[in-house]
Amino acid sequence: MPIRVEWPTLALIAASYVALLIGLFWLPKVSLVLAVGLLILVIALQSSLQHEVLHGHPFGRPWLDATLVFASFNLFVPYMRFRDTHLAHHHDANLTDPYDDPESAYLDPAVWVRLPHWQKTLLGANNTLVGRVILGPLIGQIAFMASEWRAIRGGDRAVLRAWLWHIPPTAALVALVLVSPLSLTAYLAACYGGLGLLKIRTYLEHQAHDRASGRTAIVEDRGLLAFLFLNNNLHVVHHMHPRLPWYRLPAHYRANRDRYLRRNGGYAYTNYAEVARRHLWTAKEPVPHPHYPGPATMQK
Repeated sequence: MPIRVEWPTLALIAASYVALLIGLFWLPKVSLVLAVGLLILVIALQSSLQHEVLHGHPFGRPWLDATLVFASFNLFVPYMRFRDTHLAHHHDANLTDPYDDPESAYLDPAVWVRLPHWQKTLLGANNTLVGRVILGPLIGQIAFMASEWRAIRGGDRAVLRAWLWHIPPTAALVALVLVSPLSLTAYLAACYGGLGLLKIRTYLEHQAHDRASGRTAIVEDRGLLAFLFLNNNLHVVHHMHPRLPWYRLPAHYRANRDRYLRRNGGYAYTNYAEVARRHLWTAKEPVPHPHYPGPATMQK
């Protein structure tokens, strides 16, 4: 069976490597600020490309696709763990569940009430858009690493294997940074900025709702952020058609807009400017899951 090729995705992956090299070797000689700024964008874009790859693009051959993005530009999230947790997230009946959805930002109310005041304050700040962008990468990484460590200590060999496979490409990328004019400190700052930029997308793409179909958002943005997120802001479309490539999502959404808005109960924003106006300093929802007395309520 011949290998299909999705050329827009393949070209964008190649462009991401070129942009990485420009940000590491050429722009630092011109402007450190411009170099870090470009790398923030590239790191965010590459995470979106990893998301495309784990859903079967651009070749439809998992091992071949993965080789294109296996080295995570952000350094801190192994591709194999991103793949496994994100595919688990696509069980829509579990969306937003504090335990069964690996990407949920909600806590079990029973856990929330036992937290100390300082932690509630921190997580409350993290539940605003500005807090999610500034604090979110650190809070999310700590929670992620703690969960990964528990899994490894519990004997989960798949998690351990993913982290071991993450070491060689990460070491190679760090070595590349070290021989470039850009300092490792500046690159780490770009990593943090790239992860923070991605938090704009993940901040509200799901909400607590008694129906699974009402838990996924639409942000009708067509600007730079939509490009960096590879149109994953049209999140209902992606969840209903996860194999649809990024460059076909907008046309598919426009042709079926009313259907998708009916499905998610109108959970939609015009663009990310509206998201910022409404949630920059005001939390979208509480941290404790508002519909979570137990798993029985998290049904379709």
